[in-house]
Amino acid sequence: MLTDEHGRAMLAFSARLTGDPSAAEDIVQETLVRAWRHRDKAVGGQSDVRAWLFTVIRNLVIDRARARNVRPIEVVETVMTHPVQRDHADRVVDSMLVFQALNTLSPEHRAVLEDVYIHGNTVRETAENLGISPGTVKSRTYYALRSLHALLREPDRAADCLAPAC
Repeated sequence: MLTDEHGRAMLAFSARLTGDPSAAEDIVQETLVRAWRHRDKAVGGQSDVRAWLFTVIRNLVIDRARARNVRPIEVVETVMTHPVQRDHADRVVDSMLVFQALNTLSPEHRAVLEDVYIHGNTVRETAENLGISPGTVKSRTYYALRSLHALLREPDRAADCLAPAC
């Protein structure tokens, strides 16, 4: 009988591949069912049978691993867990707050920030574009960012900026 001759070796091989004794037993059972269904392949010399059984075990382990990886594990969101990705609405509100806050700056400060951060120019290029010295670009950038930071740090003032009167 197959289990008498190969059972221990099959279980050891399956356990080594899966790392789980319970899963190893299930795989050995499925292997024996397949051997019973395909008796013509499971007949022959003892080494041929064992090789066929081990091939079936290896294929079953691979199939189980592939089936597990097809669909990612779902995580239930609770109050304690954070969503994997922020809601799109949060990004829209953030961008609206930043644009409204930019409108509160003086035209000179806003022009420097737009040239440096939106257009990606260097301090020297911004100075040439705006016709001011590089030191003035640096100081206007510093004070403009400081004003934006202060405005966006205070939720009440930032929310007020969403109103059309801001």
